[in-house]
Amino acid sequence: MSSIEWRISERLVEYPEALSFMENRVADIRAGAAPETIWLLEHPPLYTAGTSAKDGDLLTPQRFPVFQAGRGGQYTYHGPGQRIGYVMLDVQARGGDLHDFVWRLEEWLIRTLAQFAVKGERRCGRVGVWVDMAAHGQPGVENKIAAIGVRVRRGVSFHGVSLNVEPDLDHFGGIVPCGIREHGVTSLAALGNIVTMAEVDAAMKEAFREVFLEDAALRPACA
Repeated sequence: MSSIEWRISERLVEYPEALSFMENRVADIRAGAAPETIWLLEHPPLYTAGTSAKDGDLLTPQRFPVFQAGRGGQYTYHGPGQRIGYVMLDVQARGGDLHDFVWRLEEWLIRTLAQFAVKGERRCGRVGVWVDMAAHGQPGVENKIAAIGVRVRRGVSFHGVSLNVEPDLDHFGGIVPCGIREHGVTSLAALGNIVTMAEVDAAMKEAFREVFLEDAALRPACA
């Protein structure tokens, strides 16, 4: 952990500022001029379009600013109450297995949620972390609680994950989140877990240590 720089922003960070920082940090990591970095932050309300975004999935284009993200995936929402984790890591130095890397990002979020007694789950064919709402009185319903969208340049990752802590879930209504129409979204708060961002950050740090620094065994992309 000491070789990784953890940045935590208390203010809302504008998306172009974050993107510029990531672009520069990735280049510096590859050049050996900066440490690997995890940046935890929140954005003002906005939508981002990944490389697979479909025009028809942006339902209300005037609602919030829309940014081309350059990451994988489709449309997603970012806003206050959502913890963003931008992950600038040397994937190449960790073996270069992108399936394993995405698995670990999911596992990071799953173990974070477990610290708040929430069972996050994978679904084959759907990147991200899901909650079976049967345990919350909604049998047959699955809602997404965390999203993943990454890009790797010259072996170094950027972009990352988003965990719904207590965002305004109505804001997701301006898009088809990640192109998935048949499922909804949820948050820790919506599940009855009222926690602070500081508590979430501490949980994310602990889970990151377990997943990325202690467990070296490769895992399947979906299991």
